[in-house]
Amino acid sequence: KELHFNDFGDRVAQLLHVELASPFTQWRNSNIRQEILIVNTHLLFPHDSTLSLVRLQQVYKILQYVESYQNDFQLKPMPIMLCGDWNGSKRGHVYKFLRSQGFVSSYDTAHHYTDADADKWVSHRNHRGNICAVDFIWLLNPDKYRKLLKASWSEAVFGMFKYLVRRASLTESDAFAFLKADNEDCITYSGFCEALTQLSLTGHCHGLNDEEIKDLWLQAAVDGNGVLDYKEFLQQIWNSTAPDQSDDSKNGEQDDGVNDSQDQTIGFSVKNAVLFPPEVEKGRWPEDYSLSDHARLTVVFSPIRMPCSQLIC
Repeated sequence: KELHFNDFGDRVAQLLHVELASPFTQWRNSNIRQEILIVNTHLLFPHDSTLSLVRLQQVYKILQYVESYQNDFQLKPMPIMLCGDWNGSKRGHVYKFLRSQGFVSSYDTAHHYTDADADKWVSHRNHRGNICAVDFIWLLNPDKYRKLLKASWSEAVFGMFKYLVRRASLTESDAFAFLKADNEDCITYSGFCEALTQLSLTGHCHGLNDEEIKDLWLQAAVDGNGVLDYKEFLQQIWNSTAPDQSDDSKNGEQDDGVNDSQDQTIGFSVKNAVLFPPEVEKGRWPEDYSLSDHARLTVVFSPIRMPCSQLIC
C-alpha cells in the first residue's frame, strides 16, 4: 500500500504486509500466522521551526494508516517495523512520539543505549554539515501495551507547545497566563486557539487544522465544562507526558514463556545491529565517505513467541 501525505514536500510512505513463506521451524505446525507490517518512509527535513509540526503530522498519518489497515482487515496484533530516513534526532518530537507508542530503536536496543544516549552514534551528514543520528529501524512488538494513538498525538503537540514557551523563557504560570483570555481566571477555547496561532502552530498552511485543534482541546478539557483552570492546565497540557518505557523495552529482552490462555503471536528480539562505515558507531563521520551521506544500518532479528497486547487509555 502507498500512503501519500499530500503536504509540503510531497513525501510518501510504503506499507508492506508480509507473511513468511517459510515459517519458523519451531512453530511450523502452529496455527499462529507469522506476519509482519513494514513501513518505509523519508520524512521532511526541518528547514524551519514550522516544519517540525509537519514532520510530527507525517508520523501521525503513518500510525493512523497502519491502525486503519489493521482494523479494516481485522488483523491480530503483529510486529510493526518502521524504516527510513526520519531527518530528526533522538532529541526531537518525532522520536519522542514514536517512543510514546511503544516503538524502540533497534540499533539502540542492540547496544543497550537509552533514550538519553543521543551522541553515541551518527548516521548522516546533512547539507548543513551537521552529523546526527536520523536513520532508524523501529520495532513495535505485539506484546506492547500501547496508549491510544490520539492521546499520544495530543501529548506530542503539547510537548511542542511546552518547548516553544520554554524557549521564550516562560514558566508554567507564564504559559497559563499566555493561554487564558484577558480578565479571565481560566483558559477558554478562543484563548487556546489564539495562543496556538501566536506560537505559529496554527494560522498558516503547515499548521494545525480546525479538526486537529478541536481534538487537542477535547483531550485537554476532559471534564466537559468548556474551560481549563490552572490545575487542569498543569495536568492536561504542561505535564502531559508519555509513560516511561520499561527496562525490557530498552534492552529488547522478552519472556518466551507465555500464558496459554492468552492469544499468542510472533514477535522479534533484536540480536544485532551494525552501522557502516564503522566510524559512525563511535559518533564520528569519516571525511572520505559520501554514499548519499547516510550510513547503512543493518539489523538482525530473532523470532520469539509472545502474548498479544491491548491498548491502554
